[in-house]
Amino acid sequence: MADVPIEARFPRPSVMGVINVTPDSFSDGGVHFDPDIAAEAARRMVDEGAAIVDVGGESTRPGSAGTPLDEELRRVVPVLERLGGDVPVSIDTAKAEVGRRALALGAELVNDVTAFRADPELADVCAEHDAYVCLMHMQGEPRTMQDDPRYDDVASEVSSFLEDRMRFAIERGVREDRICLDPGIGFGKTLEHNLELIRRLDVLLALGRPVLIGFSRKSSLRKLVDGDDLSSASVAAAVAAFERGATILRVHDVKAHVDALTVARALS
Repeated sequence: MADVPIEARFPRPSVMGVINVTPDSFSDGGVHFDPDIAAEAARRMVDEGAAIVDVGGESTRPGSAGTPLDEELRRVVPVLERLGGDVPVSIDTAKAEVGRRALALGAELVNDVTAFRADPELADVCAEHDAYVCLMHMQGEPRTMQDDPRYDDVASEVSSFLEDRMRFAIERGVREDRICLDPGIGFGKTLEHNLELIRRLDVLLALGRPVLIGFSRKSSLRKLVDGDDLSSASVAAAVAAFERGATILRVHDVKAHVDALTVARALS
């Protein structure tokens, strides 16, 4: 893997396209379950301007249960094999073996919603491959995270958690200049928590690492707008996050976000 700091690999703003190879994800579950369709969608997203495509085989929607290792591998490996290292890929996983297989098949970033808590060995795998890493905050676990999330100061608590997990990653050999941080919009947070995290993104930026934001199609947006189409609301959230300092925007509708962020950058 090229020895390029994550800030250089992903200049602001960079778009990460989402490919959920699952039957039950909250936004596109089942659409990309066929590996040929998933691979075609990944190529299209890069053509539309995505800097990387995030492939995941385990749903983390609220209330979801875990996916066995063999099943997660069965879902994501065929997609990665079809892409053949020709498309820049991130692997969305919390399992060391999935990360190992994905990195061997050309993935360059590991996106772990548990920040190496579910499987600490994944940190060792990332260090061994000198992979880029995204560490995310989540209160609780997917099955229970939206039951009754509470914080005294959500921005400070999320920042403190991510600082601790970054320290753990570095102690396991992950280089600091490979790490970005994700406050985990919608992962154990109310709508107001999510909005406050974007408003106070400077608290997280004070840790000195690039920030990834994934507000795209999150159900809390439905509390702000009418209807089921969250495309415009997602773009608005991404632009607001970029204007407050976010580097990577994880999205489902790549072209709309690339266009809006291109204009936002020109105006900044």
